[in-house]
Amino acid sequence: MSALAAPNEVVTRALLRQVNVPGLDRPAALITLDNGFDHTKPNSFGPGGLTSLDEAISAALAADPAFIAVTGKPYIFCVGADITSLPALENREQALEIGRLGHRVFARLKESTVPTFAFVNGAAMGGGLELALHCHYRTLSAGVAALALPEVSLGLVPGWGGTQLLPNLIGIPAATQVILQNPLMQNKMLKPKQAAEMGIADVLLEPADFLERSLEWAAGVVRGEVTVTRPEVDKDMWAGVLYFARQTLDQRLHGAVPAAYKALDLLETAKDGDFAAGTAAEDEALADLIFSEELRSGLYAFDLVQRRAKRPAGAPDKGLARPVTKVGIVGAGLMASQLALLFARRLQVPVVMTDLDQSRVDKGVGYVHTQIEKAVTKGRMDKGTAAKLYGLVSGTVDKSGFADADFVIEAVFEDLGVKKQVWAELEKIVKPEAVLATNTSSLSITEMAADLEHPERVVGFHFFNPVAVLPLLEIVRGERTDDATLATAFAVGKQLKKSSVLVKDAPAFVVNRLLTRFLGTVFAAVDAGTPLDVANSALDPLGLPMRPLALLQLVGPAVAYHVGGTLHEAFPDRFKVSENLKRIADSGQPIVVDDQINDEVAKLLVVGDQPLTAEQVRQNALDALAEEIRLMLDEGVVAEAQDIDLCMILGAGWPFHLGGVTPYLDRTGTAERVTGQRFLPRGVASLR
Repeated sequence: MSALAAPNEVVTRALLRQVNVPGLDRPAALITLDNGFDHTKPNSFGPGGLTSLDEAISAALAADPAFIAVTGKPYIFCVGADITSLPALENREQALEIGRLGHRVFARLKESTVPTFAFVNGAAMGGGLELALHCHYRTLSAGVAALALPEVSLGLVPGWGGTQLLPNLIGIPAATQVILQNPLMQNKMLKPKQAAEMGIADVLLEPADFLERSLEWAAGVVRGEVTVTRPEVDKDMWAGVLYFARQTLDQRLHGAVPAAYKALDLLETAKDGDFAAGTAAEDEALADLIFSEELRSGLYAFDLVQRRAKRPAGAPDKGLARPVTKVGIVGAGLMASQLALLFARRLQVPVVMTDLDQSRVDKGVGYVHTQIEKAVTKGRMDKGTAAKLYGLVSGTVDKSGFADADFVIEAVFEDLGVKKQVWAELEKIVKPEAVLATNTSSLSITEMAADLEHPERVVGFHFFNPVAVLPLLEIVRGERTDDATLATAFAVGKQLKKSSVLVKDAPAFVVNRLLTRFLGTVFAAVDAGTPLDVANSALDPLGLPMRPLALLQLVGPAVAYHVGGTLHEAFPDRFKVSENLKRIADSGQPIVVDDQINDEVAKLLVVGDQPLTAEQVRQNALDALAEEIRLMLDEGVVAEAQDIDLCMILGAGWPFHLGGVTPYLDRTGTAERVTGQRFLPRGVASLR
């Protein structure tokens, strides 16, 4: 066991066995990675796991095998380094040692004179994928659900050879996508087919008999019957691709994510092919980043998404949930149509849509059918599944079609009177135990249900657009919502594969309330006379996913004005109504065109003569966020600050390096200066 072994490390053992493969004159050595748990606790590498792998490789080589292969326990290859042990490292030398240990052990597979294979049977991320890259050959199961080098999203870099091996295997454009672009796009995963087409895997095999076919394929390679050819990597474009990537990072992140720039430097080092120099540079980069505030925030955010999101705080006993065998959707607009497709795909139950007239209903059902057709065309859905979904989604103007629905959700115009009228009509039709869910983004669930005979079955079910992409679901409990309704809502949210957060019935809930306060502060600076481009770029040092005015355009100025009005009624001292925002909404003009401020919009504004600097705009926005979050926590809108961060990460795309929002407000001193206290204890998402 290494002296670095973490006291709480769940050691992934490397289990060696000899396997007789037809056609070979001596056995193969098969190393299986297994931490002793099922797939819900994936294999990862700490010092103990690396030492076990090192010992297994030594034993395998001593047996003079026909080849050496590494695979994983069912559904899991390896998800990389044991990141939970990183905060326990006490100094830079220890960080260097863990990097060097991984490099030394993995390099034995790369430098082996015996052929080495990785049989990637399940999730392979970070150091797990890097282990596979060190092998001479790779087979990949078509059933792998997670395949990525996600380190940059956490505030790290691929530190066990990934930045050096991958670009020299698949070329610099594809490697830049995997190492930089995907992690910065909500940690996007590779599909197995895509990974095989890139050249990460040499052959793609079906999961049913993956290990048997992998052994046969490896034997064919060893016997010389299977020839693996890989295209030559074009190094002429290397500098140009990295120059473009750096420009893109500057435009998006403005230097806010040190790990991304370190990764770029390492990819540049990989061009000359000096593997020893490249891996030494990886060690140095890791040692620097392990003691950064961004990594601590990234680890905190990762824990929220991987653990807290799966165990929602305050959710009632799931045993109270009622079965849902049919879903009704009131409305057939874009949001309603997206919901219909999502419910049909995930719940696999009949979904019926309704609207004011047949043409709207037909348009909504037509949208669903078109999306199904596109999925089939792109190979994302087989024809059998498509045929089933066609039959599940229907539309009608007759609300009596909801009589046997167990779950009805409305996505109609954001007006309290309209929504109350919808529920008044439906309550006379649906069965007494049917859940009535509203997709409102800001209105009171309690008021919406006030006039109903059974207000206890009304619940907020707030999705984020685009519905198929953003994983957050704000589940809002009204004053009279009962536990059975709430439990059913959480059960449905889980079936939809959404991350649900329990929210109190408060104006605009969490994400919209914070974004409205944030955008309102920025627009207040514009109203005061701050040039649009100054206000728009003021938050650049945070590295947010988009600038404020681009976000405003995405939300829609009319929607933002409406939500702002709702919050102004509730909190007039903090949420102001901007007449300039109304002018933009009424004009229908885009605010931003090709990342440039629209001159026509600028001409509409009536502004003051007290412009702010970019630093003042930024600090005002951060101060406003700190104040609003403290008030929301005091009001009990969510259970803890962690839920605020989870909502901002999953619903607004705020990055891991900020930890959502509260760790950044803590480490910049904003939280204590504005509210008198931190949001999180020292060390939870920060170095100190």
